[in-house]
Amino acid sequence: MMAALFACAVSTMAMADKVVFKSGAFLTGEADVIRDGKLAFKSEDVGDVVIDIEKIASLESEKNHIVQYLDDTKSEQYLTVEDGKLVYFEGDVRKDLDMAHVKAVDPKEEKWEGSVNLSGTATRGNTVGESATILANASRRWEKDRLTASVGYYFDQSGDSKQTKQKNTSRFELQAQEDHFWSQKFYTYLNGKYEFDRIMDLEYRWRLGAGLGYQWFEKRDFGAGKMSFNQELGMSYVGEKYDHMESDDYGAFRYAHHFTWEIAAVEGLDFIHNLEYLPQADEWSDNYMLDTDFGVTYAFHANWQLIGKIEWDYKSKVGDNTKHSDIRYILGLGYKW
Repeated sequence: MMAALFACAVSTMAMADKVVFKSGAFLTGEADVIRDGKLAFKSEDVGDVVIDIEKIASLESEKNHIVQYLDDTKSEQYLTVEDGKLVYFEGDVRKDLDMAHVKAVDPKEEKWEGSVNLSGTATRGNTVGESATILANASRRWEKDRLTASVGYYFDQSGDSKQTKQKNTSRFELQAQEDHFWSQKFYTYLNGKYEFDRIMDLEYRWRLGAGLGYQWFEKRDFGAGKMSFNQELGMSYVGEKYDHMESDDYGAFRYAHHFTWEIAAVEGLDFIHNLEYLPQADEWSDNYMLDTDFGVTYAFHANWQLIGKIEWDYKSKVGDNTKHSDIRYILGLGYKW
């Protein structure tokens, strides 16, 4: 009986993975995925931990891992860690894994990602009013395709009593875009957008567009954090109508860029910037739209996040008694998945 228990204990110890730190300390348990330069490890003593690869002196594990290269090909192979670097073996030859040619190790399962963010205020007393902003977005990345969609609603009304309240903001916008990648960086896109703004006297504006895009980098780690940046150039067909004006349809050029930065110095803090410029094709200096935003999100607990954002819209052609520029300051709470 004792012999059987001893054999079982020896077998369990032999099966356990072991990670040894450069400091000399070690953990035993089960090695999980290697992702974003970190090893997920289920320790027998301290539970689930995430360990920076660069802090590991050696890893003893028989687990295979999926390596996704820049051309999106994938291979399953045995990987281990030696002196803070990922290594593999070709026969008996040890080789460092060249991360310059690797897009991801154990890439995340393709799934929908997005967030819903809400900010609002209510005032009573000398001023009576309410305001609310709802921003939501969703995206999914496949091997050759990417789909993004977003919706925004902005509302504000105030006065010195319930009877005198007036709307100061009443805006809605909905947009979506589908990208198809013909190579790692080059893609074509189709997009559409619908919006109205009661305060700007904009009854509606819709547009459909197509064009070319270039993904300069996508979640690439530059040391200061992971960054993504892409630029787009194309054409759009726009239809719009302002109060007391006839509807107008026209073709427009489109330039856009999008930048995100997952800041390494503060875990959970992301910076976001977008810009879109649409000049009318035959009156590009007289009729154009420019939309841009700058913002940050901070994931502070589980999937909950704070959002701070500045949006600026400029329209050269507007309705009577309407300003050309709108600036919105947004601070709210959101849920991210």
